[in-house]
Amino acid sequence: MTINKVLIANRGEIAVRIIRACKELGLKTVAVYSTADNEALHAKLADESICIGGPKPSESYLNIPAIISVAEATQADAVHPGYGFLSENAEFAEICGRCGLTFIGPQVRHIRLMGDKAKARRMAEKAGVPTIPGDSKGFLEASEALEVAKNIGFPVLLKACAGGGGRGMKIVRNSQDFELAFNTATIEVKNAFGDGTLLVEKFLEKVRHVEVQIIGDRFSNVVHVGTRDCSMQRRYQKLLEESLAPNLSESLIKKLEEASIKLAKEVNYSSLGTMEFLVDTKNDKFYFIEMNTRLQVEHPVSEMVSQIDLVKEQINVASGKGLSVSQEDISFNGHAIELRINAEDPKTKMPSPGTITSYHQPNGMGIRVESAMYQGYTIPPYYDSLIAKLIAFGNTRQDCINKLLIALDEFFIEGIKTNIDIFKKILSDKDFVSTDIYTKFLEDKNLA
Repeated sequence: MTINKVLIANRGEIAVRIIRACKELGLKTVAVYSTADNEALHAKLADESICIGGPKPSESYLNIPAIISVAEATQADAVHPGYGFLSENAEFAEICGRCGLTFIGPQVRHIRLMGDKAKARRMAEKAGVPTIPGDSKGFLEASEALEVAKNIGFPVLLKACAGGGGRGMKIVRNSQDFELAFNTATIEVKNAFGDGTLLVEKFLEKVRHVEVQIIGDRFSNVVHVGTRDCSMQRRYQKLLEESLAPNLSESLIKKLEEASIKLAKEVNYSSLGTMEFLVDTKNDKFYFIEMNTRLQVEHPVSEMVSQIDLVKEQINVASGKGLSVSQEDISFNGHAIELRINAEDPKTKMPSPGTITSYHQPNGMGIRVESAMYQGYTIPPYYDSLIAKLIAFGNTRQDCINKLLIALDEFFIEGIKTNIDIFKKILSDKDFVSTDIYTKFLEDKNLA
């Protein structure tokens, strides 16, 4: 499983991040790009760059035959999918294996097992990890699902067994609205993921979204790299993440970490992964909701507090090496917060593609920017609106907040609209500062 050349099957800031990690490891890189991305930074930075199709994702970044053809033509021996696109596509991972390519991610069986929320929930129950009241079966018929909803009591949450990103998630508060909500959600997730199966779980009103970063190798070693709080969400999409998760009891943190390791070992997981939980801080309880079997958008905050390069660790594990650290080697210092800077109209929340006429990234002690933007670059309208991740590291959470407020004033992106001002409001909110946070925080305060 020796890796010498890596094809990055992605674009934007994550492709740039992976290229950087590969170079530090002495590996050659191959970038693939669409006709809309011919001036993209990742295509300029890689050792080799090849166009694989038209601007639509289905024509390029989701075009498996084209990606495999480029890997064979350039003699790449590994593929890194980044996040999104094909990162949790078991068929793609399987094809890579059949073609002699190392898939830099988990084994195919782990993607299939833990990528399905119903199956993952059953594995969590088997491992003795708490789950939200509901059913682990998954449903295609509203009548069957309604019986479960009645048993656990309204309100309930409907969510897709396959896929994520908030697609198909619906809160249903009574039985009269259930059938319409269920059928609407089924159609939505069927169109998005090809599978309309839904889970029915109790909707928990005021909870936090906390996750644990884990890494496993092929030798049954698993470690955690601390907690992250991802409660700052809009329509189930994360906007701000921080590590370590603030204002949790030591006993609760220990239980979250132990549960994550236990579940990872239950399935003999190898590669990077993230265990996600809902946390009821008032009662010091937590509930497993899903596992992401890939590199996360928010991985930099975990890197900052642990000083572990997660991308390099992921590549090394995929090449058959053991973990470079044991749990005893990992310590956490300071605090880190990440802001997702999007090209979007702050009023309509709609994407704002276009040409960047002026661009200046903030600098300073403890400031990190992950981006593929530059002055003169034209943001295409075909992809996710995320254009940069602004990360601050400080001795305390308040240090991070102060650094970010200054950095936001120094972040100049002209020619398009962005959500920069939204973060100034969030970071200045007294309840956010005091960590009185929960998943509906931004919605209730109308901040984003």
